[in-house]
Amino acid sequence: MSENAAFEEFVAARSPRLLRTAFLLTRDRGLAEDLLQTALAKAWFAWGRISGDPEPYVRKVLVNTYASSWRRRWNGETPAETLPEVAGRDAHGEVDERDAMWHALGGLPKRQRAVVVLRYYEDLPEAEVAALLGCSLGTVKSQASKALAKLRVDPSLHSPLHDGAPGGAR
Repeated sequence: MSENAAFEEFVAARSPRLLRTAFLLTRDRGLAEDLLQTALAKAWFAWGRISGDPEPYVRKVLVNTYASSWRRRWNGETPAETLPEVAGRDAHGEVDERDAMWHALGGLPKRQRAVVVLRYYEDLPEAEVAALLGCSLGTVKSQASKALAKLRVDPSLHSPLHDGAPGGAR
């Protein structure tokens, strides 16, 4: 099989999973698609040198490209004159809970969000997360611990339906 055909087959087979990872990291469909496209373009140039399963290599390129974007930009708060409107709960509690988790993840610093996404959504071992992010195992553990502590106390994740209500245990 030619390199071109092998790359096309890889893209067709693995893009949905890689796009999911990019989407969880960026929280924006358009940015996720751009991130994945950039990672695949970088992988194309190294395609002939990749041995074994190329997905870990492409995932590393994806995470490194994402990480370089957060290192370049300042991500401080931008003051606003008025607070944004908060959507009320509707009858679809499961969707609301997923949305609350989504917003809570968005409130985490980017490195903590990357650790949570790779460790718990992608179910990667801590050592692989450390390798992907280019940091120590201890950093991954501390960032995961800090992120989970923030998520535990996030008031948007505490639904009255699940806190103390009969049959509402999580």
